[in-house]
Amino acid sequence: MILSNLQENDREVYEIIKREEKRQEEGIELIASENYVSRAVLEAMGSVLTNKYSEGYPGKRYYGGNGVIDDAENLAISRAKELFGAEHVNVQPLSGSPANLAVYMALLNPGDKVLGFSLDQGGHLSHGHPLNFSGKLYSIIPYFTKRDTETIDMDEVEAIALRERPKMILAGFSAYSRSLDWKRFRAIADKAGAFLFADIAHIAGLIAGKQLENPLPFCDVVSTTTHKTLRGPRGAIIMCKEKFAAAIDRAVFPGVQGGPHDHANAAKAVAFGEALKPEFAEYSRRTIANARALAAALAAKGYRVVSGGTDNHLMLVDVFGSKGITGKEAEAALERAGISVNKNMIPFDSRKPLDPSGIRLGTPALTTRGCGETDMGAVADIIDEALQNRADEARLAATAEKVREFALRFPVPGIDEHGD
Repeated sequence: MILSNLQENDREVYEIIKREEKRQEEGIELIASENYVSRAVLEAMGSVLTNKYSEGYPGKRYYGGNGVIDDAENLAISRAKELFGAEHVNVQPLSGSPANLAVYMALLNPGDKVLGFSLDQGGHLSHGHPLNFSGKLYSIIPYFTKRDTETIDMDEVEAIALRERPKMILAGFSAYSRSLDWKRFRAIADKAGAFLFADIAHIAGLIAGKQLENPLPFCDVVSTTTHKTLRGPRGAIIMCKEKFAAAIDRAVFPGVQGGPHDHANAAKAVAFGEALKPEFAEYSRRTIANARALAAALAAKGYRVVSGGTDNHLMLVDVFGSKGITGKEAEAALERAGISVNKNMIPFDSRKPLDPSGIRLGTPALTTRGCGETDMGAVADIIDEALQNRADEARLAATAEKVREFALRFPVPGIDEHGD
């Protein structure tokens, strides 16, 4: 974006933004939950829509002057419905965790049982962590992966569900590289008399791009963030069967939020419009292909990839078991070399959450920049070089220069389009 006014009026903030632009342009982004938005999304986010207050819903606002805002929100809703085949969509959630909170509030009472994927196995904070609202307000029963395959044990999920009779079953993850069996989850929920709620924050773009199975036909409610693989602004939406629409809408507003962020909702509409184009399906296909290529390249160098590979955009790598490097050490060394990843627990990890055995890698951002399968070998080489030389700052600096040279071959959308 052109930042001449910001440069003139607040040099400190301007310089911070320019430093971050430089970091993004010159680095390799492998954090699985990050991506780059288009310039069109950036422009919508920076528009005058941020000036408006619009508590309520289209046609039912608590403030005047919202006719144009209604058009923007309705456009985002209609595009999301088309993209996912949803009966009802609420585009107002400000982020993933508030969206999930709204789902809990719509379907449950405090203290109700929820069956969710354990965080230390690949789940999310809002799926039942004891310090999160989900763990504090609801009775969480976790399910796990199998030790031998590191994939979800659906027979165990069914056994737990029939024993515990949760009111809601939550299917979703933040660090799991395999596809979920939505049909089996539905059958289990029906047997247990539970609602089925899917959190597809990580894989929504791959579903929209028709590379992974759509959970909408099987689930009562589905939430997703709009960034990550969807390449939209930071935010979220909730999709549901029509019979849950009123409860979901009441839970979002006035349940957990006040006025929506109208500039973000317009940017969501832009992103949904982009995802409806044929080229987005190709982007999604390449994202998965790149992830599989990167996982294979790392495995060839002796790194153990959890569950043996990936079906989506991400992978967990057991750097401690493979190379004797902790996840914390690996994250720090790679950052010094200009590569962004995050330390992450692996299933049945013997180490602590803040210094676990693994790192999580993802390919959405590199794919957006134009990297292909043939480039993943070079990325694996650079990762391995950085980790091998993690105690040698001079060699890490040399690796950082390699990273910079590699990254500058692939422009960042929204930054490199304007020449500012």
